[in-house]
Amino acid sequence: MALKNINYEIIPINLVKDGGQQVRRLPQAWSGPGRAYRFLPPRPPTHQALSPQFSAEFQALNPMKQVPALKIDGLTIGQSLAIIEYLEETRPTPRLLPQDPKKRAHVRMISDLISSGIQPLQNLSVLKQMGEENQLAWAQKVISSGFNALEKILQSTAGKYCVGDEVTMADLCLVPQVANAERFKVDVTPYPTISRINKSLLALEAFQVSHPRRQPDTPPELRA
Repeated sequence: MALKNINYEIIPINLVKDGGQQVRRLPQAWSGPGRAYRFLPPRPPTHQALSPQFSAEFQALNPMKQVPALKIDGLTIGQSLAIIEYLEETRPTPRLLPQDPKKRAHVRMISDLISSGIQPLQNLSVLKQMGEENQLAWAQKVISSGFNALEKILQSTAGKYCVGDEVTMADLCLVPQVANAERFKVDVTPYPTISRINKSLLALEAFQVSHPRRQPDTPPELRA
């Protein structure tokens, strides 16, 4: 929300306490007023989140019991891309979807590839089914498979960023996924385009302040 200068309050949702299962995060760099419910990284059992994922309070807010969820303009929106599209339509400056329909299609394709084709497969809900001893290998496999496809696509769409030289919705999806790749110790050297774009985005203040490792509730061991 930082890119659109939207003031907001963060309500952390603990996805481990009380049976939390689904790890979803609002794509990068989002900072009128709103309340964002987002991913709270795992912490020791003594940590108390404001509202566990499967509490009646949060289920009333979002029946899917997933994050992110955004309360804004008198409505509650779940799902990352739906949130971004709503903010784009109601607060169009700066633009995150290109005016050119072909570039717009590329932005949506890349965003969907990451948010539907990579990110859910390495979520906590999936990893819990793999057995602890297989979790790292599985996460590395699915992220690498997705990055193989993404790297090829970006080689034809990228300028300075994912699609051309303007920051788009695709870039908001890319940075947190690269952060996840780093968390799971994925070797990103085979993906020079992804790495170059990520580096360029992290030079922007909005992405710096929104990075998963720099949030108020980020555990000390995960802070950048």
